Amino acid sequence: MIYKLLSIFLLGFTSGLPYILVFSTVGIWLATLDVSISQIGMFSSITIIYALKIFWAPLVDSTSIPLFNKIGNRKGWISLMHILIILFLLAISFISPEENIILLAFFIALIALFGSFQDIAVDAYRIELADIEDQGLLASSYQYGYRLAMLFATTGALLIASRAGWPLVFKIMAASMFLGLIGLSLTSESNKKSINKLTFIGSIWNPLKDIFNRFGLYASIILMSIIATYRLTDIVAGSVTSPFYYKIGFSLDEIALIAKTTALICSMVGILAGGFLVKVFKIYNALIFGAILMMITNLGFAFLAVSGKSLLNLSIVVGLDSLTAGIVGTINIVFLTSLVSKEYTAFQYALFTSLMAVFGKILSFFSGIGVDQLALISGYNQGWMMFFIFTSLLTLPSMLLILFYKNKYA
Repeated sequence: MIYKLLSIFLLGFTSGLPYILVFSTVGIWLATLDVSISQIGMFSSITIIYALKIFWAPLVDSTSIPLFNKIGNRKGWISLMHILIILFLLAISFISPEENIILLAFFIALIALFGSFQDIAVDAYRIELADIEDQGLLASSYQYGYRLAMLFATTGALLIASRAGWPLVFKIMAASMFLGLIGLSLTSESNKKSINKLTFIGSIWNPLKDIFNRFGLYASIILMSIIATYRLTDIVAGSVTSPFYYKIGFSLDEIALIAKTTALICSMVGILAGGFLVKVFKIYNALIFGAILMMITNLGFAFLAVSGKSLLNLSIVVGLDSLTAGIVGTINIVFLTSLVSKEYTAFQYALFTSLMAVFGKILSFFSGIGVDQLALISGYNQGWMMFFIFTSLLTLPSMLLILFYKNKYA
């Protein structure tokens, strides 16, 4: 089991690295170049590609990669996507955003596309690697790797950028992706199924029908609505929080050493707490608790916007938010995993994670515009405050849906 945990830890790291670079770190890079919050918000919305992975998930289930298929279908897809991400991270290291921002956006979109393919295969690989009773451990291991990548691709990136420049950042990030290939070497693919021909019936309709057969049509719709609304607060607010720190006066070193380091430590504690909550309480009680935490802790950013520059306040707000993110992340992974049939692992998990992200990504496109418009109405800092109050309220729909499902079906 130790090799499985280490493998999933390293794959979690290399899943989180490209996502957080695209979603957060590039935004800070652009903020240092005085790119507007509206443009940064639009830039971060490129990660909507991750939310669209349901459309190419059938490819991962139904096709193998030539030259890579001997190591298994899942491992073949993961390996190829690693290589492509490495190449395009290196390519970004030679781009100047001031001169080639369109090309930068194109390369980031490709990295998001390859990252989404990678995530489909990694999620399927993780679910097929162990039985349901061990999925909590694997989810925690994945989360730890993912959170470490968040620290490395934010704190590490900012410290490197402030001393040696952004080109070196992306070269180092590219080299770090090789850790995932090491992780793949530690385990063998446990479910080397024969590849079925890619068809609408076998690749899309049957996996969908399986969900409706197991839960029923009405309950399935409610479950999918819960999934679609549960992480709205995290996704919409998270698209601009890193540039937010910079725009309200914190330096790159302060963001790196205070905000991001605090975030890692607290999120690690949160991951453990999330695993504990899932074991002690029923999953739907844990989901409700997580939603309440998201609402409360997100209001901390509203306070930070109007409280004046304070490293102590920054540490407290980021720490509480990251603690919540760790708790909610683990609960959510176990929740989604519990809904997946091993017969249709890649498609169903991709469907659920796409539903989880797509509405938040759409709203994220307008997040920077919203901040700028609110700032025009009520002042810059007050605009940020009102924005984060709004994102906190986005937890309400999921809470109501969870309570309804819990009382009627759970």
